[in-house]
Amino acid sequence: MHSTLKKIRFLLIFVFLAIYQAIAQDKQLTITGKLRDSKSNEPLPFASIYVKGTTIGTVSNTEGAFVFHVPEEFKKDTIVVSMIGYSSVRKAIPDFEKNERIALEERIFMLNEVVVTDEKPLTAKEIVKKAYRLIPVNYPSRPYILEGFVRDLQNEDSVYVELLEYAIKLRYRSNTVKREPHIELVELKQSYVTEKHPWNAQWERKNSIMDLVEDDFIRFDYGPIKAKNKWKYEIESIVPFGDKLVYKINAIDKPFYTAQFFIDSDSYAFVRIDYSRASRNKRYYKRRLASGQQEKSYNLVFEYQEYRGKWYLKYQKEEDVWEIFKGPESNKLIFTKYPKKELFVNKVITEAIEAYPFTNNLSPSKSVERQAKPYNPNFWKRYNFPLQTKEQSKIEEYLREAKIELEE
Repeated sequence: MHSTLKKIRFLLIFVFLAIYQAIAQDKQLTITGKLRDSKSNEPLPFASIYVKGTTIGTVSNTEGAFVFHVPEEFKKDTIVVSMIGYSSVRKAIPDFEKNERIALEERIFMLNEVVVTDEKPLTAKEIVKKAYRLIPVNYPSRPYILEGFVRDLQNEDSVYVELLEYAIKLRYRSNTVKREPHIELVELKQSYVTEKHPWNAQWERKNSIMDLVEDDFIRFDYGPIKAKNKWKYEIESIVPFGDKLVYKINAIDKPFYTAQFFIDSDSYAFVRIDYSRASRNKRYYKRRLASGQQEKSYNLVFEYQEYRGKWYLKYQKEEDVWEIFKGPESNKLIFTKYPKKELFVNKVITEAIEAYPFTNNLSPSKSVERQAKPYNPNFWKRYNFPLQTKEQSKIEEYLREAKIELEE
């Protein structure tokens, strides 16, 4: 009997501690602020705001504003505000004021102002080739998970027709495995899909998140990172990124393709890649698809963060302009669509991957909104994602009213 009571007492203590720990983990501090350029006073978009020594963070929106929910365990730690081309700012969490105003100072160096580690200065193309060669060293070779927020915004003929926002987890085997990750759809924030052009019912891809995970230069080994002969590369400058200095390199493949690389001057990792292609003088860079689609322009952006000696995706954007014709040979333009998809990573998990909560529940053949659970307001109260801008609020309001009218 005495032994049984001891077991019950131990079980109750264990349950109490588990509940206490869960509650403690849910407790958070909220930091708010706005970032600006110290000289121009212009807002700074997509700057990283994170807890020093971790990958837990958020980004500023296009107005420079941010809201960062910090787990209570880090309440005495330091926040780092970092952006390529600017000196970083560090500030202790207890010292933050409500709606803190933070000014970042832009810094640009010429090559002759910086001492680099190579005995012989490398050309721009040699730097890109070295970065490409060192991809297996600089990017993760072991399994990892990214947690993040996706925003999918589309319009047709400059009229907005869709807005999806949701939280996901991406589970990768490694960066060397050229395969799409498993994806968990965690929570849906909002889904506004109004009446689209009838063409979309037959040809539009249902699950646009797959466009992002498939278009990864580094993981799938393609694009201007391979430094092919036809590309021309030029070093523009050297700029700071956190405690590092990175080469800013411009690249071009006339007449349709341009790229910009930021490459760490120490590890030679690709820190940021900005790639664009666009039609010129009514000439297209690719053949029209059988569906009648003709891509007019395309922009793809990747930005990475370093964690324990490896570089992980921090931000990704894919933005297109498609002209839709009546057929593959027709000159009759039906409409033009403008899809834009963004992924904001707010946490990287590299340890105890097998034990980390994850459910592979997202089917690439079904739309995101059809696979989502009911809206959970409590989840979004403490989840880190880019603060909505005034323009986005107007778009959301327009789509909400359009959806109500469609349902009526």
